[in-house]
Amino acid sequence: MNKNKQLISRSIEVFYDNASEETRLEKGMGLFEFERVKSLIEKYAPCNPSKIIDVGGGTGKYSEWLAKKGHLVHLVEPVPKHINIAKRRSNRLKNKFSIHIGESRNLEFPNNYADLIILHGPLYHLQKKEDRSLTIQEAKRVLKKEGVILAFAINYTASTLVGLLNGLIHKKAIFEMCKIELTTGIHNPPDDFPWLLAEAYYYKPAELKNEFISHELMYLNTYAVEGLAWLDKDFFNSMLNNRRKETLLELIQLTENDPYLLPFSPHMMIATKK
Repeated sequence: MNKNKQLISRSIEVFYDNASEETRLEKGMGLFEFERVKSLIEKYAPCNPSKIIDVGGGTGKYSEWLAKKGHLVHLVEPVPKHINIAKRRSNRLKNKFSIHIGESRNLEFPNNYADLIILHGPLYHLQKKEDRSLTIQEAKRVLKKEGVILAFAINYTASTLVGLLNGLIHKKAIFEMCKIELTTGIHNPPDDFPWLLAEAYYYKPAELKNEFISHELMYLNTYAVEGLAWLDKDFFNSMLNNRRKETLLELIQLTENDPYLLPFSPHMMIATKK
């Protein structure tokens, strides 16, 4: 592969150069997201040491966690800044994970190689259906028979819900952005809100399922990541209180697969099998 080739759009690279993906999972909602995502992955991660590919795995926090469990982990990531942080993270481990500069539409692994493939970032940023289709096709190619793909996606309601909760929905540019997301799934941040997520695609839950089963993958389930719990007006304080935290976690588990409630969760995870 030509290492100088631009693997992702410049706007996405600039966004991640300016944002800190490394610290995002260490504070606020990120702390909850990290623990929640690990619990979802554990539902499908093999018990025995296995080959796992973490595609779009950022700075390697999940790759590190899986490597410490004894798995042979490959991190695939297109952002150079993230690659450098992941290398330092891996070098500290006894069971290191390998790091590959690359992206989801062209995985440099042989057919039928991996037991588990995690698509962490790709579906967030591929606005064209044909690119998302290539991503799913590549994951299926590299996956062993009976292997599992876990893919994370942003819900089409995400910006609208956040905008309603923080009052930004009344900003004209934000409302126009939300209208486009709700009707087309296409997300582009307004010029006067450059700190918002770079160009992205926001899924309807049924659409996410259809894109995977159209590749003849066996559908297992779709999970809400945050579920309804994040709507608690005192969410962060509640998560520091053991009794309240147990209530919120029980609420998530009770509703995590409810198709009618999935749109209230900013993120989703779909599980499919080859």
